[in-house]
Amino acid sequence: MIFHDRRAIQIENDSLRLTVLVEGGHIAEILHKRTGVSPLWTPQWASLEPSTFTVDSYDGFGSGADAKLLAGIMGHNLCLDIFGGPSAEEALAGLTVHGEASVDRYEIEESQHALTQHLALRMAQLGFSRTIQLRENLVRIEETVENLSGIDKPIGWTQHVTLGPPFLHPATTEFRASMTRSMVMASDPGSNGYLKLNAEFDWPVAPLAGSGTADLRRMNPMAPASAYTAHLADPQQNEAFFVAYSPQLRLAFGYVWKRADFPWLGIWEENRSRQSPPWSGREVTRGMEFGVSPFPETRREMVERGSRFGTPTYKWIAAKARLHAEYWVISEIVDVMPESLRWPGN
Repeated sequence: MIFHDRRAIQIENDSLRLTVLVEGGHIAEILHKRTGVSPLWTPQWASLEPSTFTVDSYDGFGSGADAKLLAGIMGHNLCLDIFGGPSAEEALAGLTVHGEASVDRYEIEESQHALTQHLALRMAQLGFSRTIQLRENLVRIEETVENLSGIDKPIGWTQHVTLGPPFLHPATTEFRASMTRSMVMASDPGSNGYLKLNAEFDWPVAPLAGSGTADLRRMNPMAPASAYTAHLADPQQNEAFFVAYSPQLRLAFGYVWKRADFPWLGIWEENRSRQSPPWSGREVTRGMEFGVSPFPETRREMVERGSRFGTPTYKWIAAKARLHAEYWVISEIVDVMPESLRWPGN
């Protein structure tokens, strides 16, 4: 099928419809049928198949290492085996921002309520598979990363979940998360950072760039605004979560995962801050990006950082070994903001 000009596969049940893009593998849509809304972000610019992208043909996306990703980004994309930009040498070799998994073509097997994605990352020498199952108003996702080489590797592995309108409204959408120690990124990812750079704090109260504080359980509603903060999942809990709530729709949407798999949550805000194409000052998004790393940065920076708040900032995968992770998506109508999410079945 075609979804926003992209080849895609859809599965659905009575409660949800889920759409996965063939190229890039992004979970582009998790449509809640009763409200008719998917909380995931669809950019306002035209979406392109990564295989068709060239800088010469599509100059509206720039010429940086993020151009190919931006041309095709949608919803929830996988960052593997880096979370952030490539080094200058990696970029010359063809590596894009967030790695091959965000732009390469997946093989997809489907059934009525489930699908499995497969990908071999040529440059990273990793194999990846993801199985997605619909269960009423729940989505169960299992992932496996396999080291195809005979060398131990440090990797980034992040679920780049990005929310957007009409579900996301910067003045009213509420957020909760099982986070503790936190830090503002040392540089602002947009053009109108409103938080104090490099500051440490405890979730959810962050210091403003001037004086005062901001409660990160809501976005900054005053556009233009941008920010990136990193948060350590509560070490006292086996599971971690975030949940977003639209009071207008009465829709709660969130993810719950094993803290041992993904100890970090990055929160990226873009409220009409970036003026250059393709952003053009129009996009309102909030990324809730859980993974093994706190910040989007190069592989070398990731390794040299080593740890933060006593927690590693990347994950090792041994030669010829496999890593597994499981997480759930919950989408349901509720009358009040949920204060937490529980692992399904608990």
